[in-house]
Amino acid sequence: MTSTSDSRDLRAELESLTTEAFRPELAGIDRLPTLDIARLMNGEDATVAGAVAARLPQIAAAIDALAERMARGGRLVYAGAGTAGRLGVLDASECPPTFNTDPDRVVGLIAGGPQAVVTSVEGAEDSPELARADLEPLGLTPDDTVVGISASGRTPYAIGAVEYARTRGSLTIGLACNPGSPLAAAAEHGIEIVVGPELLTGSTRLKAGTAQKLVLNMLSTITMIRLGKTYGNLMVDVRASNDKLRARSHRIVALATGAADEEIERALAATDGEVKNAILTLLADVDGPTAARLLTESDGHLRAALAAATGTPQTDTP
Repeated sequence: MTSTSDSRDLRAELESLTTEAFRPELAGIDRLPTLDIARLMNGEDATVAGAVAARLPQIAAAIDALAERMARGGRLVYAGAGTAGRLGVLDASECPPTFNTDPDRVVGLIAGGPQAVVTSVEGAEDSPELARADLEPLGLTPDDTVVGISASGRTPYAIGAVEYARTRGSLTIGLACNPGSPLAAAAEHGIEIVVGPELLTGSTRLKAGTAQKLVLNMLSTITMIRLGKTYGNLMVDVRASNDKLRARSHRIVALATGAADEEIERALAATDGEVKNAILTLLADVDGPTAARLLTESDGHLRAALAAATGTPQTDTP
């Protein structure tokens, strides 16, 4: 149970955070017409992209370090509590269908376990020991990267995850929305997206959540681009697991090759639906097994495989 003095200390700490600041000019927001509230909220959201832009050098440096490790077989692990944890789980869960990654390569951990994605698990975020317990079964290595996510930048679970990861030699990134945060200080790469006070005092699922989502999009997407998961801006490693994705796969092959529908269907059939392989069979005029071999030898980079097959450097976008 939290003591009275601890409670006072926590209140004082929250009052010092920009994400928790009270905005008296919005005290009457509940009496405004709905359209006016929507305009206010939209205006607030419009400031987030600028806050992210101010930290692009730090984000890019973190991505380069992350991609280098993932190219060696490392994993990307997100760790957070509440909204921050859910955003990490969401980003991790989108990587297999979007980039055909093994589910074990990008992992989302949330304080309190999977049930905390839909139901709040009280007190879980206050335990750095819980973060260690969640990370230990992964057997972290120096090729892995752990991203601690916390709007306040003071969540013990996120800080504990980063601190434990450093003892294992893993790369660490701390993503927060307050300046001078303990989380950013604990990580090798601190990224602080300062979005300011929220429309609703302390509701950090709003601007802070949006900022975190934008940065996580960059971390995973640009890393996957660096790993050869795209050809130009085409998702050539998409996993066709439903009708929509099968249609998308066909369209991506068409955009990359300009081939006729019948040729595309034959190519996809010959490569078990693997978009990247199908593109290579069409552009390099090779069979399915040869395409698979060339891609393996090129570490999955389609441009490099095309260059090896045709003897022509691939520099232009499709």
